[in-house]
Amino acid sequence: MYRAPCLRESTLCYKVSSMGTLTRFFFRAPHAAPRTGEIWRWWESRRLAYNAAVLAAGATTVGAVFLMELLTPGRPRFPHPLIILIYAVLANLFFTLGPIADALIMKIGGREYSEAGPMLFRYGFVFAVLLTLLPIPVTALRIFLGVIL
Repeated sequence: MYRAPCLRESTLCYKVSSMGTLTRFFFRAPHAAPRTGEIWRWWESRRLAYNAAVLAAGATTVGAVFLMELLTPGRPRFPHPLIILIYAVLANLFFTLGPIADALIMKIGGREYSEAGPMLFRYGFVFAVLLTLLPIPVTALRIFLGVIL
């Protein structure tokens, strides 16, 4: 079946096709208010990338803390693997609250609030990655204060 190219700038097809990959990831396509099923699919299609970003930040954090602890005098303190597992479960639990909040906001506010969900996703994504990286400066500060005090 032949599909006409999206040539006119005023069409939804043109607007969606002209969105970059990163924009499509962090924003919803401009259209009518999505239904609950569409909201869940939008969020779940981003879960793997969210988990990969948090995992990369976590691996960076564990590696950096491990190196800093090895370089400090005395007995090194390493994070317990159970704490890391609990953190991963909590990160996914909080991710799951995103589509619930998004669906409630859309049900209560309607189309005017269609950007609330993607905004929650963007802020939550950045918050989760930064929170995962937080032990690096905390450990560095603890070691620095331990050396000078």
